[in-house]
Amino acid sequence: MSILHYFSNDADKRAQFIFGAIAGIYTHADTQLSKGFWESTKVLENEIGIRGKTVLDVGSGSGAWSSNFLRMGAAQVQGVDFVAKMVERASKKHPQIRFSVGNAENLSQFADKSFNMVTASFVLHGVKQNHRAQMLKEMQRIARNHVVIHDFIGPTPLSVRFLEFMEQSDYIFFKENFCHEMKEIFGHCQQIQSRYGSGLYYAEISGLE
Repeated sequence: MSILHYFSNDADKRAQFIFGAIAGIYTHADTQLSKGFWESTKVLENEIGIRGKTVLDVGSGSGAWSSNFLRMGAAQVQGVDFVAKMVERASKKHPQIRFSVGNAENLSQFADKSFNMVTASFVLHGVKQNHRAQMLKEMQRIARNHVVIHDFIGPTPLSVRFLEFMEQSDYIFFKENFCHEMKEIFGHCQQIQSRYGSGLYYAEISGLE
C-alpha cells in the first residue's frame, strides 16, 4: 500500500497503511504488550469470568490480547483484523488461535450470538463515533453474553499521545464519551481503570442465556 494512503481522507485506508507498516514492530513487541494486557485480563476474569468461554477478538492485531484469553482458560479464541499483514504475523506467533481478515463494521462471516464474549483492544478509539457505533452493533449481534472493550481510560502516556497524533485517532473524545456511547447501545456500561492508561468498558447482553 502506497505511503499516499497516509494522507488519504479515508480513515480506513490511512489506518491500514499505518498498521500494515508497523506490523513487524507490533509482533516484536508482542511479549511486552502481553505483560501490560495481563493486568486487564485478570481484572476481567474477576469481574465476569473467562475460563471455559468462547471469545472473538475484533481488531486482533499482533494477537497479544487474544493470547491472554487462552492463557486464562478460554475454551476457544478467534481473532479478526482488517490488515492482512497483521493476520499473517499473528497466525505465525500464535498458531493455536485462528486469525482471519475482516472489517469490524461488517462481520457477516460470524453468525448471531456465536461467541460468549466479543472483545476489542485499542481499536475503537481510532475511529469516529459513528463508526464505533456500527462496530458495537456488530459486536452486540455476535456476542451471546458480553461485549468487552479494552482501551484508553485516564491519563495517556506521552509516547502514546504522539502515536495517536500520527494516527489521527479520536482518543481524546473517546475517553470523555465512550461509556455514554455504550449506554446508548446496550443500556448500561461498566468501566474499570487498570494500568498504563488503559482499562475495561463492558456490557452484558440483554437476554443473557
